[in-house]
Formats: sequence, structure tokens, C-alpha cells
Amino acid sequence: MKKNIFGMVTLLSVLALAACGGNSGGTDSSGGSNSATETEDISSMPVEVKNDAEAIKGGTLDVAVVMDTQFQGLFQTEFYQDNYDSQFMQPSNESLFLTDADFRIVDGGAANLKLDEDNNTATITLRDNLKWSDGEDVTADDVIFSYEVIGNKDYTGIRYDNNFTNIVGMEDYHDGKSDTISGITKESDKVVKIQYKEVHPGMMQAGGGIWSSALPKHAFEGIAVKDMESSDPVRKTPIVFGPYVMSNIVAGESVEYVPNEYYYGGKPKMDKLSFKAVPAASIVEGLKAKQYDLALSMPTDTYPTYKDADGYQILGRPEQAYTYIGFKLGTWDDKEGKVNYNPESKMADKSLRQAMGYALDNDAVGSRFYNGLRSNATTLIPPVFGTLHDTEVKGYTQDIDKANKLLDDAGYKDVDGDGMREDKNGEKLTINFASMSGGETAQPLADYYIQQWNEIGLDVKYTTGRLIDFQAFYDKLKNDDPEIDVYQGAWGTGSDPSPTGLYGPNSAFNYTRFESDENTKLLEAIDSKESFDEAKRKEAFDAWQEYAADEAFVIPSLYRNQVLPVSNRVKDFTWAYDADHNPWATVSVTAESR
Repeated sequence: MKKNIFGMVTLLSVLALAACGGNSGGTDSSGGSNSATETEDISSMPVEVKNDAEAIKGGTLDVAVVMDTQFQGLFQTEFYQDNYDSQFMQPSNESLFLTDADFRIVDGGAANLKLDEDNNTATITLRDNLKWSDGEDVTADDVIFSYEVIGNKDYTGIRYDNNFTNIVGMEDYHDGKSDTISGITKESDKVVKIQYKEVHPGMMQAGGGIWSSALPKHAFEGIAVKDMESSDPVRKTPIVFGPYVMSNIVAGESVEYVPNEYYYGGKPKMDKLSFKAVPAASIVEGLKAKQYDLALSMPTDTYPTYKDADGYQILGRPEQAYTYIGFKLGTWDDKEGKVNYNPESKMADKSLRQAMGYALDNDAVGSRFYNGLRSNATTLIPPVFGTLHDTEVKGYTQDIDKANKLLDDAGYKDVDGDGMREDKNGEKLTINFASMSGGETAQPLADYYIQQWNEIGLDVKYTTGRLIDFQAFYDKLKNDDPEIDVYQGAWGTGSDPSPTGLYGPNSAFNYTRFESDENTKLLEAIDSKESFDEAKRKEAFDAWQEYAADEAFVIPSLYRNQVLPVSNRVKDFTWAYDADHNPWATVSVTAESR
């Protein structure tokens, strides 16, 4: 899985490298509010459906994707950017590699991976019976084609980053000095060898440096790379090798799927899957009316309103994601493909950033708005990554006195006596805050943040004067809109804990545009060969987490757990991260209706 942009659902809810979508809802239909909360222990929730009844033959599975915007509809892994499209791609677009509970690549998926750390090579071997949904074999040419598209100078997506420039010959290919990528060789119809400048331990993680997708070369014949993103094989008729294939796409609204008769894992059990975008405000009523078999990206702020929904069981798991406050500190140099950090930017003083972190009580936010299904975040490596999460970093918990002292000591004083601080030169200081719309919690939560920042004397106002739609919000971030000084976002981390893809100097996802020699050095240590030693890897991760917490270019606000309502008629579905198969390939139902 790639890193994903999360939407604001509630505060942002759901999500690559992209790699989330949104949802929310603070009140139920009877007008009862969610302020008197009951907290949940995610560890007590099952991750697999329990259903001992016998499956019927065929049937239609109805799936809601909870979101308060339209999906973009970029249905190839090379081009999608946010979690909404990722949700819709689950039944059809499968990764080349299978992973274990630690998100490490293991044998047994569509392809196997062998990493040779001595010779800096990776060998990808496709399974013999792997075919595209149109019956064509998935070949080495398709694997190589994916690299050629992403590396092309006319590529319009967001995947070209350090993981690709680490391939020998990629930069010459990208710059037009070579027609091929010299470091990628076709060993046979099913085997590709890639020569890297260096390999690192993260490359054995899903999404950790080895690109895990293939692109059907024959489907894009005659289509220029610059036109691919808008082409039919991406938006209307994607050819895939997952268990289902998209058969009917209503742009921005819904997708229907039929079984991929060529799927290597055996014939899927359902006749049809129907995925539909459903607003957060209506999903609970939809569940009560038994309109859906599953509800993906379910908002946790409204949990009490559906946790006992008749005819459903609730699955739960920690989320590979976190919500954060980001500070705009520069711009993106598209020509050079790197961050331009501006040490004179409005938010450049880390004391200002730290003070804004200490103004917030995110433990109370997690309890009040999310029923304990979210909690105060301390570092930018979430606990789902086990020992790599540094428990010694305490992060930012509310301390108003400390926040005020930081601002006082840094020279942010109330010069004119209006209750708001001026900047260090005594000039008016207005901080523009961007946050996403989505559900009923989004507004009160964003209002709370502004209220807390006002309390420490900072004049914070909404960018555009209001909350911003998910797509427009990320467009503004990517384009470094000067009207954004601080923003609230969320990241789906994917399965690779390395933060380089989000915070490295060459990452387009580095939306804060922060860069320093020390940051780069610490990130390089995480991704170095020395980190093949587990103790050194842990040491490198800890050092970066401590540095990032102190610099506060991003302040993590909430760790997230996710829940999935599933109809009692659903059988053979798992939500476990280490499932040894695609769960959509095996899902079935035990009754004609819900």
C-alpha cells in the first residue's frame, strides 16, 4: 500500500504515496448528540467476520464508501492520489506483493521479491498464471512499463520520488538522455531485475522502495504519457489483475464490479459488487435500513449511533494513519523536484509552532469527538508500527502556560493591547488556517483549534473564510497557496514506516516544504544499509522522531483506529493486515437479502 492523503471526516477523516477520504457526523437523526461518550477498546474488536451459515451461490454485495465529496476516478495505482480512489480500487487493483503482520513482503502473492543487499539489486518474479482481466499475460514488459511511465518527464502523477531516482539510469531516462532505464533489465517474460544505487531495509516493506504495481502496456498503446491520466484505461475501462474488474463506473458516484475470470486466486464468489459513495450524514440511516453489506471509511465520531445497529457486526483495527497540524514553510520547485524551504516564512520560528501544539488538548478531542477511537498522537511514526514507534517522545499535550512562555520568549508580544500578539517586529500577525469540510464534527473541531490559538493570543482565521472541500483543500496544499500558513491534514502511512516519502527534501508529499541538513541526514540513516541491523534501525527511527517533535514542522494530533460495520449475511471476509489472500476474492453471502 502506498501512502495516502486522508480526507477530513470529522476532523479529517478518511487518506499515498499518495497515500485518505472523509466522513463524520456529530449527531444522530433523533437529534441526540455525541457529547456524552462511551469509550471503546479497539483490541477487543474482531478483525474477521464470524458467520457459520452456508454461503449461497452468487449474489450482489453492496458496499458504502463514506465520503462527503466525489471521488476523482483515477483507477490505476500509478495515477491515483487519495484514499477515496484507493477504497474503490480494493476489489480490482492488487499489489504485486503479499505482506505479513509487520507489513514485510513475503512470497505467495502475484509476484515474489528477492532483495540482494550485497549487489544492490531487486528481482521481481511474476507467477506463471498471472493474467490481466482481458486474458493477456502479465509480463515483465508490464512491470517495466510502469517504471517507464512514472519516470517519464511528461508523467502527470505524484509517484516519481527518491524511490525511483534510486534506480540506476532513471534520472538519465527522466531527463531524456536515454530512451531506456539502464538499471532495469528483463531477465525473462516473468522476471525483472532492478539495479539500485543502494538498497535499504525499508525495501522489504510494502511500499518501501520497490514499486509494487504493473501497468498493462497493451492497454496504453498509442496514448502519450501526458494524456494517460485522463485516458479510458485509467478512468473508464481499467484492466487489472485483482479478483474483480470494474464493469460500470458512474463518475464520482459509484462503481460496479464483476468477477475477473482470469484471476490467479480462483473464481471470486459474488456475481457482482456495488460500491457507492455515501455522505456521512446519511450512512447511519442507510445501515439502519440495511442498505449496505459493508461501510468503508466509517466515521468514528458517530460510533454510538451505529455500534448496535441491528443485523451488523463491527470489525475494528488500528489504522495506518494519523491526523496532524502542518505549517507551510516554503514552496515546491517543480523543475528541480525538491523542496524550497524559506527560513523567513511566517511560521518559520519553531517556538511559534510548538506553542500552537501546546495550546491543544487532543486527548479530550479523541474522547469527546471519537469515543476513544482516536487518541493524542505523540510522534510521526504511529503505534501500528510496533517497536519503531518511540514511546519516549511525549509530543504535545495541552500546557497553556508553556505555550504563552514560548511566545513571550520568542518575541511575539501584544503591542497594541488588543489581546492578540504582533509578530517579532511589532507588526500585525494574522495566521491563515486551512481545514477540510466533511460531516458535522469538522466545523466544531476546527473552531476549537482556532479558539485555543486565540486563547494564547494568536489571531488565527480560516483560509477562504470557511472550511474547504477535500479536493480543493489538497489542490491548495500542492500548489502552495500563499493563503495557507497552517493546516489540518491526515496521512495514511501505507505499510512502510519510513517517513522519507512524506518529509524528505525530494518528496512532493512534503506539503510543509520543510527541509534541513539534519532532517535529511536522519532520514538517510533510516533508509541506510546500516539499518539492516534491527538495533541500528530502531535507533535511527527514534532519532528522527525526537528531532521532528522538536522542530514541529508537523505536529501529529490524533492516532486513529478504524471500524467496519459488516452485515451478518457476509461470510469469509477478513480485515486483518496480514491476510494471506485478497479478502474480496473470498467474500460471500449466506442469504439473498440483508
